Order: sequence, then structure tokens, then C-alpha cells
Amino acid sequence: RPAAGAPARHFAASAVTLPADSNQALGIAEYAKDFIGGKYGETVDASVWERIEMFHTDSVMCGVSALALKTNAPTVLREEALDYPDARGATVFGSSARCSPEKAIAANASAVREWDSNGTVFGYNPNIPGHTAGEFGHNDFYPVVMAAAQVTGEIDGQKALRAMICLDEIRGRLAEVFSLKSYKIDHVVHGAIASAAVYGALLGASAEQIESAIGMTVAHYVPFRAIRAGKQLSDSKGASAALSTEAAVLSMRRAMRGFVGPRDIFRNPEAIFRFFEPTTGAKASQEVVDIALGNKVRWGVGPAPFNLVLSHSGADFAVCGMHFKLGLYEHQSAGALEGAISALVNNPELAAGGVDAIEGINIVAYEPAFGIIGDPAKKDPKTRQSADHSMAFIVSRILVKALEAGKVPSEMDAAWMELMLSPYDYGKDALYEAKTRALMAKITFSHGGPEYDAKYPDGIPTQIDMSLKGGKKISSGMVMYPSGHARNTTANLRNILAHKNRMLGDIVFNERSQVDSFVDRLVGMKGASAAQVAQLYDFDWSAMRAHDCIDG
Repeated sequence: RPAAGAPARHFAASAVTLPADSNQALGIAEYAKDFIGGKYGETVDASVWERIEMFHTDSVMCGVSALALKTNAPTVLREEALDYPDARGATVFGSSARCSPEKAIAANASAVREWDSNGTVFGYNPNIPGHTAGEFGHNDFYPVVMAAAQVTGEIDGQKALRAMICLDEIRGRLAEVFSLKSYKIDHVVHGAIASAAVYGALLGASAEQIESAIGMTVAHYVPFRAIRAGKQLSDSKGASAALSTEAAVLSMRRAMRGFVGPRDIFRNPEAIFRFFEPTTGAKASQEVVDIALGNKVRWGVGPAPFNLVLSHSGADFAVCGMHFKLGLYEHQSAGALEGAISALVNNPELAAGGVDAIEGINIVAYEPAFGIIGDPAKKDPKTRQSADHSMAFIVSRILVKALEAGKVPSEMDAAWMELMLSPYDYGKDALYEAKTRALMAKITFSHGGPEYDAKYPDGIPTQIDMSLKGGKKISSGMVMYPSGHARNTTANLRNILAHKNRMLGDIVFNERSQVDSFVDRLVGMKGASAAQVAQLYDFDWSAMRAHDCIDG
């Protein structure tokens, strides 16, 4: 018999449903404790374990390379974390010194996110009713699990990976049921909620303590998309997940000390969920703030705006719907990149002709890609963070690499690897490289209209059309599922990601054997002991390859 106040949970063969009229914060807490604790047995499909290992490895290589190239926010937050020693705490990348867990998490999550090259979800699962809200987000949060493993000293590799699956499941499913970006709230809120739940479950917190931490996270720490506004972006964009997760883990630690936060936060009429999508007294609307302030009925008791389905068995986990980035680029440019590479592979004369042979390039895209990274105002990026959110810059850089080589491989996977965009493609020297700027000036954008908009976020509908001197026209046709996309069935991800791991690892380590040894530890994490997991992120910082700051 459930305890008084426990949420009503509906169980299916492979998932648990938290109904809108239940206490979903408490339900998330119980799900995290049950799933991580092994209540459902060894029922996770092998494909899910493979995916989480690949995504975790990819994220770590992004993080350590960002630190090696002295990027600002990761460096600042790493130094800050080391100023908070805690013998029972966690470590930052490349150190065995223990520091405050939330500070170590902030530093490592910031590093993972800095390149904007780790996994992406689009918040879209048509197999589950109501799970198509389309909020995107990224797997910036695995350092939460690693910190918990170090704090407890009792979490082996399999349990750590299970906890990462759980974190991605909560975060990914919330992205499917509530679109934060629709209300100008940053997508990292979903990850912060998941971080509080998973950190608490790993530390042995009660379900009520986890509920309290989730309530604090949502009530006290909601970041708005002001951090992403403007033509030139700041450190806040890349560090958003890190700072929100720092607050979530701190909230969890406070809850375990006895601090009581707001209960039942998803049904709270003044929290973000029912405030922006009221379930009583008003209709959901972009103008709901104006409606809400004069409508007393909508402040009363009512359900959350959504049911929430969380998988515990089988193969349909949120992590399996996440997309890989095969290099450094904003995820909504993947369709344009696939189209450009396809054009190069299928038209050898394109690469051989050089920049001057191209008269014009038009990219047809969907909203939000057309309005965000296709914005003409972003054709003059002055910072790395702005360049990796400029589709004109991203496409131009990959084309320049092909045009300078004069040829590309004849197969797509090999072309992706040879042309893969690295951190150097966004460094201070690349920002003003003449050929890149010349190509950018030739790029225009068109909105694909309802036909394209309707196909997102199921896919990334994009078409790239090139006009060459002499009159030849080259068109990619509509690209829906580019290489790296969860629904793509043609790319050999193992091979392409191995190339990416080595590309990033070569930035960090002096010898290729050191790269391979570090990557092998990450790939073999499932079989690691608790002691090995605690040391997984450690390497000899003093022997790291020397670089100037990539940003000058």
C-alpha cells in the first residue's frame, strides 16, 4: 500500500507513467531511486548501454579538449572549484584533488558543453502520446553521476552508467512534454531537475528529500534565454547547464540536511509549468502572463500540464533518441552540413573548382533554424560562441576545407571524418579567414514554410542549393535525418566517433597511445570497479599538450 501522499503511478511492461493529477516531483524521485537501485532487474536493452557509453565518452573528450585549449568559462570554473577543497568531495577533469561536489560538477559540465559538440535531444517521441513538445537539450550532466560516485566511493561502472541513463531519461522525457523555449526559459531547467533527482538517489536521499530539492531548483533557479540573446554570445551560454546543475546539486545537499523546499512543484500554479500552461481557469497561451494575473480561478488546485512517461526496461529510453554531433557545430545545422557533404561527394568537380567557382549558395530551412542560426545578423560572428551558432559560418568552414583540399572521399562516412570541424575551425584565426568570409557572403537563406516546419523535430529538414559559374546547379534535396541523427541508418557512428575522439584527444595528450588509453577507460566503463570509476576523469594535467588560448 502506498504511503500517504505518494503519487499515483501507472506501470506498463517497460515504463512508469506519472499522471498529471499526481505529485510528479515525488514520482520522479521514486523512479530515480527504483531504477538506479535495480528494482526492475537487468532489463535494459544492450543498445541502450551502448548508446550511453558512446555519449558519455564523447562528452568527456569534448570537455578535456576544451580545457586543454584554455577556453575561458571551463578554466575559470575549474580554478574556482579547486579553491573549495573538500576531502569528501569530487574532482575536476585532470586532478585527483577533492573539492566541493557542486563546484566540481559545475566545472566539468561547463567543459563538456563548451564546444557545443556533445549529444542533443529534440524532445520528440511520437510513440508516446503527449511526448512531442520539442524542447531541445544536451547531455551536459554526466559529471553529476561521477561526482556522486566519488563522494560515496561505492558506485561501480555499471551503476554509474545506469544513473546516466536515468538522468537522460528524466531530462529527455521532460523535454518531450514541456517546451521551455516557448516561454523564453533556457532548456537546462529539465537537466537541473534530473540532476537533483539522480544525485539524491545515488547519495541515498529519501524520495521526500529529492522532491524538496526539485522544488527548490524550480522555485529558486530558473534561467531565461537572455543568456542566448544577441548577435555575440557570452560565457553564460555555454555554462548555463553547469550553473543550473550546481544550484540543483546544492539544493539536493541542503535538502539532505533538512531544508524543506516547495512540494509538488509540477502542480504548483505559480511555478513555471502551470504558470505558463494553466490547467484551470484559462487556456494555454503565449499571452498567459496577462491572463493569469487577473484570473483567480487558475491559481487554484489543478493538475500539471502533462503526463510523464519514464522507461525502466527495454530499448525505448530517451538516450536512444539523442543525436550525436560529428564534429563541432550547432545541432540545427546538421542537415545543411549533410547536404553540403553530399553535394561534394556526388559532384567531384565542386571541390576541384575552388571558392571562386561558386556563385551562390541558398539554404532552405525550418523554424527555428531559419530564425536562429540562419539569421543574417549572424553572418558576421566575432566570437567562437557566435560562430558556432551561425549556419553561414559553419557551412562555409566545412566547404573551405574541401575546396582547399581540391577533393573529398567518395563515401559519406569518410568525407565526414576528413572534413570534420574541430575547435580550430572556430578559433580566433578562423573567425576572419578570408575564404570563409568570402563564402559566407555568397550564402542566402530561405524559409521552407509549413512543409519544412511540420517535419521538425522529427527530423532536421534542410536543403542546400548551389549555383556554379557556367550555370550548373547542384541540389542536395531535402535532408531529414543527417549522419549522427538518432533516426539515421546509414552512418557508421562507431567509426566516425572514434575519429572525433582521437581528433579531440590529440589536443590534450602528447602521444596517440595516451589518447587511446584514456578513451579505452571510458569505453570500458561498464566493467569498472568503484575505485576505477572514482579515478576515471584523472590524468596528468602537468603533462598535457601545451597550447595558447584558442580564443586569443
